[in-house]
Order: sequence, then structure tokens, then C-alpha cells
Amino acid sequence: MDKNTIIGLGLIGVILALFTFFNQPSEEELKERMAQQEQIAQSQKDAVEKADKKEKVEKKAVEKTEPIAKLDLKGEPVLDSLGNVVYTTEVTPVKKEGIVKARDVEEETYFLENEKLKVVLTNKGGGVKSVYLKDHQTYDDFRKNEGTDKIEPLQLFNEEVASNGLVFNTDDGEQNTSGIAFEISKNTDSYISFIANFKGGKSIEQIYSITPDQYHINYEVKMNGFEGEVNPEKVFLDWHVELLKTERLLTEQRRISTVFFKEKNGSYDYLSEHSDDEFNAETDVDWVAFKQSYFSSIMMPEKGFKKEGTSFKVTNYAEGSEKDSSHIKVYNSSLNLAISNTGNGSAEMKWFFGPNDYDLLESYANGTEDIINYGWGLFRWINIYAIQPLFVWLAAFGMNLGIAILLLTVGIKLILTPIQWKMYASSAKMRILKPEVEEINKKFPEKDDAMKKQMEMMSLYRESGASPLAGCVPMLIQMPILFAVFRFFPSTFTLRQESFLWAEDLSSYDSVLDLSFNIPFYGAHVSLFTLLMAVTTLFYTVLNSSNMQQPSQPGMPNMKVIMYFFPFMMIFFFNNYASGLSYYYFISTLMSILTMVMIKNFFVNEDKLKAKMAARQVASKKDGGKKKGKSKFQERLEQMQKAQQEKLKNGKK
Repeated sequence: MDKNTIIGLGLIGVILALFTFFNQPSEEELKERMAQQEQIAQSQKDAVEKADKKEKVEKKAVEKTEPIAKLDLKGEPVLDSLGNVVYTTEVTPVKKEGIVKARDVEEETYFLENEKLKVVLTNKGGGVKSVYLKDHQTYDDFRKNEGTDKIEPLQLFNEEVASNGLVFNTDDGEQNTSGIAFEISKNTDSYISFIANFKGGKSIEQIYSITPDQYHINYEVKMNGFEGEVNPEKVFLDWHVELLKTERLLTEQRRISTVFFKEKNGSYDYLSEHSDDEFNAETDVDWVAFKQSYFSSIMMPEKGFKKEGTSFKVTNYAEGSEKDSSHIKVYNSSLNLAISNTGNGSAEMKWFFGPNDYDLLESYANGTEDIINYGWGLFRWINIYAIQPLFVWLAAFGMNLGIAILLLTVGIKLILTPIQWKMYASSAKMRILKPEVEEINKKFPEKDDAMKKQMEMMSLYRESGASPLAGCVPMLIQMPILFAVFRFFPSTFTLRQESFLWAEDLSSYDSVLDLSFNIPFYGAHVSLFTLLMAVTTLFYTVLNSSNMQQPSQPGMPNMKVIMYFFPFMMIFFFNNYASGLSYYYFISTLMSILTMVMIKNFFVNEDKLKAKMAARQVASKKDGGKKKGKSKFQERLEQMQKAQQEKLKNGKK
């Protein structure tokens, strides 16, 4: 390379360098070019995504219908940033082969709603996700909205603690539909059908429908194409739920919450209300209820659940655990659906979500009203056939329920007044005879003379027309009513969130003073109705103290001490109970005091009664001790006493 060539190349390089330097873009131009490149890249990405979406839409063969408003979890319309309603398109997808796991799809929720219920359903498992009761609210919301007409629907359970799915075995192993993604087959305001398609044209369909003004939905399960692969007698519905706290005092709510069920041709039964419990069905089951204090979730199958594999379980939360302060208990059941066949079979049932109202549950005519704790035997009959109808009749007049309880109490006490008069007359006779009874006790102090003393006592009672049992029989008649109302008022749904005087909720305790500390066996509040009940009971005890017999045998408990101590025990026992119950006992005892005072002053004259008894004794002695007037029981008792005396005499010889 010669000298001229080298110089030419150098000049060209210098020129190129200078051209590059003077023509390089500015910083603003560089930013603009980068933005253009990013825009181009985003456009290419959008085009790819659009093509993919179009391909998916074509594969699903979506059938478009009229646009509808998109709803959020609470069923309210979704709004965009400008406040406009967001619309979506209702679709009916074409069936796909093979199941999809629920975890692999985006959750979609659907709603069934009427005047009473809002039921939230999910495509994940095709099950019930949550339930709202429109006419009712929790105690906390009740207090928050007090004085207003606002009602925040009560949530019975939520999606975190509820699932229902079919469990069965196939050639591929155990299947549980709660973990399968379902597609919408049909969706209207009152009808939703979920479907899951398995390989080989097999499918499972879950159908939910709702009717106006009812507390239940209709639930149907259909199995198609599984004949020969799935045993129809081993298809189970696994139902799991953890009911939420709804009342004021969670401990009281838990105390009467458990699983109830009714076996075929039998009465209802239930798991333990206090501890963890489980049960395997021994006969077919008519219905099963997950019950809490005032609301329940009940499955009522059309044909019943078969006993094979059907089981129930209830579990309590560990103290201090995460849900111990917000949930009631854990409820589980495995229910044999008794599907006729799995080739083209189905199972239908009503699924109730609502209050434990006696008349409402009785309308289903299947015995579900038995879950209401009105007591057992005679006590339950009194509540169902006497107290409950009378109370409902009074409440129907629209009066405050505190006034209804007052009128109910007055009515019951008026009916029992003749019995109380009989009790008072009997106790008056015993008081009159008390000096003579003491004389007989002094006359026969030895144990060996017990039979003689007893015979002389019987003669005294017979001649005077008195009987130590005459006062016990009327008391025994009143006791069933006393125990019946003990069950009635805490279990009556009508009293829930009804206020009276200082009691804000007659179904819960009333409090005139909330303490900053908890007193063992008492609580952290002061119930005024409980205090009034205890005071009137103590006063009534004092008035009746003269009628109480002192123990004649050593070692026997002193009844006066027990009766005086009883009102103080009531303060601790009733402090957390329904204020409606304490209020009833307070009014009832007050009425008893007034009735006793009136009987004493206007109906029973003890001086005249004493003279009448003395005259009868004289007339009886003039009869020469004839057996006239003796009952067969008294005659037999005297014969037994004489036989016993003869036996004792012969034993001493």
C-alpha cells in the first residue's frame, strides 16, 4: 500500500467520524425511539394474546346471549371507574372431555335469591359457598342498627368453612367433586345447573333452584354414564360446614348446638352438645340438621339417606384457637344418597337454611321441629300443646313480647289458683295440728315405738281431715309447668332481638351493669331480672317458712336452710340465661305471693278452719273409732302396721 492510499483512507475515516459525531441523536430523540420500540413490542404482544383469546373462544364455541350486569360477591352490580354498570354476557359452554381441577380455574360465583335467602354458589366444586338470611341479623349488627330500619343480612356460614361434594370410586380411584371445576349448563334467576364432564361421555350435574318466599332451595344430583363403573349404593355426599357466631354470648350458643338427625321409623336423635362426638347410622335417615341456637342448615332428602356409610360428626374448637371466638363448631356428615343407578340416576332433596321456628319447621311435615329444645316427655307436650300456642296467639296481636309474657304468666297463674288454694289450705291444717304432732313425738321418743307413733299420727290426720300429702300433690301438678317454661323461653325464636324495658334482647341476658372483670360462675355483667327473680323467691320462701316441717330424724337436712339458700344459687345459675325466662319466673313468683296473700285474707280463715277440724275430731271419737271414712289405702296401711307390731313382739320372745 503506497503513501497516497494510506492518506486517502485516513481522510475517509476522519470524515466518517465527524459525520457520526455531528449526526448522533439527542437524548430526547433516543427516548422517543425507545418509546416507539416499546409500543411496537406491546402491539405485537396484544396481537398474540388476541389471537390466543380468539382461538380459545372458537374452541369453546360460545353462544352469546343478551348482556347482563356483572355482580360482585354480595350480588351487587360491579361499577367501573366512571360509575357505570359493567355488563357481561351469559354463556352456555359446549361440553368438554375430561375433568379440570378446581384449583386450576378462576373462581366464578352465582346467586340464587328470593325474599328470604341469598345463596352464593361457586363453580369450584359446584357447591354452596355461603348463605345470607335477609330478614335476620347477628346480635352485633342488631346493636349497631338499633333504632333504625336497616337490616344487614345474617351470614350463616362463608366460603372458608363450607363445602359439599360427591364422593365415589371409579377406575381412576376415589373422586371428590368438591375439588373439580364445574361449568354452567343453565343459569336463570331461579335455576342454576353446574356440570362436570368426565372421559367417555360421563357427567355429573348439580342443579339448584329456589322458589319465592321460602327458606329452602331445591338441590338435585344427576349421574350419567357411570353404570358398571360406580356402585350406586356407594355414592356419598360429603357436607362440611362451620357455622358462624350470630348471638350475644357464644358460650350459650355453643351449649345447645350440634348435629340432629332422624332415623327411619324412629324419633330424632343428636350428638353431644358439650363434647366432640360422632355416630354411624344404624338405620336409614330421614333428614340431618346442623343446628345452632336459633338457626339451622337441614338436608331433607326425598327418599332418605341409606344407612350404609352414613355418619355424622361434631367437633369443638380448641380453646384460644383462631376460630374459637368467631365460629360455633365444626359439623361434618357423610350421606349415602341412595341413587337408583349411576347410568342415569338422580337424588333430590330440600336444603333448608333458616330459623328454628316451630311453626315454620312443622310446615315441612317431617319432624324437623323436634330439633327445638322444648324438653322431653310431659314437659315437651305442655310446651307444644299449651304454652307455645297460647304465646303465639298473644304475640299475634302485635303487642310487645314483654307484655305477652306478662299476660301468659297471669293466665297460667289464674288456671293454677285452685291448686294453690288447695296447697295453702292443706298447709294451714298442718300448722293447726303442729302442737298435737309434737305431743305425739314426745309420747313416742324411742325407735321401737315408731310404728305406734305412725299409727297415732294417721289417726290424728284422719280424724281432723288433714293429710301431709295434700300439699305435695298440687305441687307435683305445678312442677311440670315450671320445668316446661325453663325450656320454652330460651328456645323460642320469637323472642330473639325483641326488647322490653331495659332488656335489649329477651332471648339473651339483660345487663344493667357491665363489669370490667369476670366473676367465676357468675359472669361479667349484672342481670336485673335475675336479681328481681331471686328477691321475690326469697320473699316467697320467708312467707312459706312456717309451713316447712323440721326434720324429726337426726342427720336429716334442714329444709329451711336449703330453701333460703336456693334464691342465692339462682343468681349465679340464671345470670347468663335468657332474660325472658328470668322475667317470667319473677312475674310468676310475684303472682304467687299476691295469690297467697289474697287466699289467706279472703278465702281461708284459719280460726274457722281450726274450729271445724276440732269438731270433726270430736265427732270421729264419738263414732267409737269406726272405720267409716277410711280409704282402702289407710285400711291396708293399718293392717300392715299391726302385722309389723306382731312381728316385733314375736321377735322379742
